[in-house]
Amino acid sequence: MLKAGDKVPKFELDSDTGKALGPQSFPGKHVVVYFYPKDDTPGCTREAQAFTAHAKAFAKAGAVVLGVSKDSIAAHCKFRDKYKLAVPLLSDPDLKIHKAFGAYGEKVLYGKKTLGVIRSTFVVDPKGVVAKAYGSVKVDGHAEAVLAFVSGGDKAPAPAAKKAPAKAATKVAAKPAKKAVAKKSAAARAKK
Repeated sequence: MLKAGDKVPKFELDSDTGKALGPQSFPGKHVVVYFYPKDDTPGCTREAQAFTAHAKAFAKAGAVVLGVSKDSIAAHCKFRDKYKLAVPLLSDPDLKIHKAFGAYGEKVLYGKKTLGVIRSTFVVDPKGVVAKAYGSVKVDGHAEAVLAFVSGGDKAPAPAAKKAPAKAATKVAAKPAKKAVAKKSAAARAKK
């Protein structure tokens, strides 16, 4: 499987858009290439819907998402139309590009070793190099993780700066209240 730092093989595949597409079709952009087993199956549908739900956010982050499976263009068009998908779907019927990325091979399914599509995603930078590779992908939350990466990396967010001033403000407010109570106590003692 390709990993971060590997050069991506140049390719163009027929797509449901009517054009042959590949990473080089989008100069200056990050291209998310995700491989999935089959159109209109539960996991693949959820994955395509998640990438579609975030299509505008990917575009805002300067990224394009391409889905790749061995399904035909006719199957892709039916899948796209049925679920109103907004992500181009590419057809790789001979699995040539799947194999070039390492997205096809031996996998374990229900305890049995089989040959098949390995659900995987690759973020390709504008220079044609893998910036991030995700192998054996679990569908739920995956599109969001990829979006987080292309939006600025998958580092933990910096601590919120708002919390420190809020504590300081509380301490400042508490001190005058204590002084006011002390003044009242002193005044009460003076009266006695």
